[in-house]
Amino acid sequence: MNEFTLHDLQCFDAVVRAGGFQSAAAALHRSHPAVFAAVARLERQLGLALLDRSGYRVRMTADGRAFHRKAQTLLNEFAGLRTYATQLAMGEESELHVVIGDLCPREQTLALLARFFGACPGTRLHLHVEAVAGPLERLLDGEADLILHRIEKADPRLEWIGLLEVELVPVIAPVLLPERLPKSVKPEHLRELTQCVMRDTAQHTPAHDYFVVEGAPQCTVSDQSMKREIILQGLGWGHLPRYMIEDDLRRDRLRSLAGRHLRGAREKIVAARRADRPHGPVAERLWGYLGEHGPAAFVSSKRSQ
Repeated sequence: MNEFTLHDLQCFDAVVRAGGFQSAAAALHRSHPAVFAAVARLERQLGLALLDRSGYRVRMTADGRAFHRKAQTLLNEFAGLRTYATQLAMGEESELHVVIGDLCPREQTLALLARFFGACPGTRLHLHVEAVAGPLERLLDGEADLILHRIEKADPRLEWIGLLEVELVPVIAPVLLPERLPKSVKPEHLRELTQCVMRDTAQHTPAHDYFVVEGAPQCTVSDQSMKREIILQGLGWGHLPRYMIEDDLRRDRLRSLAGRHLRGAREKIVAARRADRPHGPVAERLWGYLGEHGPAAFVSSKRSQ
């Protein structure tokens, strides 16, 4: 087998993503014959048929799909290396994309980021707020440099810095409490009540239902503050971070439903970034800053729990 080139891989990837040679050629700013020849050369060098050209639109063969999955690692690493080289040539990144997850204490999180980026006037912060699986999806899709959210810590693609632990408590407004609710509440006891749940902002990650009671009516919200207001007004019940509702519980505006059958959860919030790609100098300084100052910035949230 002859050596294939990065250019050939990029042409193949572009055809897969664009769905055809003409669209791929336009995306790469190359001619249609040049892209066609590059993919044909790659197939010849590999001894594999990567694309099925028999239909109206080209499709990957089984070998093509398997090869494309493997090729993504190399292409992603090259894209990251090219970005890193550009950043080095410029001295510092002109922008960074940071995603805040829905469970982060907003005041402490924003203050932490403001102190860092206030000292980096040459780097623009693009700040995004995502919920449930949204933050991790944006990171893995290459749309974020760093996220502040929960992750699967065993994922080899990621590295992380622990920040805080958030307790999620199932709560309800007293006005909505059923008269004969048992002391130890089970999910089925709440099936007739509206459950307020977070809307997952992920676009293609498989859905994961956190705490959802099957068969119960639902209302969905995009942030925890709106969720709290809905629950306070007796329009539904749901799980909320304890740091948001400590005063509500103390004043009996909300009551905990936590017990043996409805336990809530504790989520570990981290700063996470890709471990399989290089990071620019500002991103590296931000990583060090979060490691040094991040956990202390959230001490007040931990104490309130």
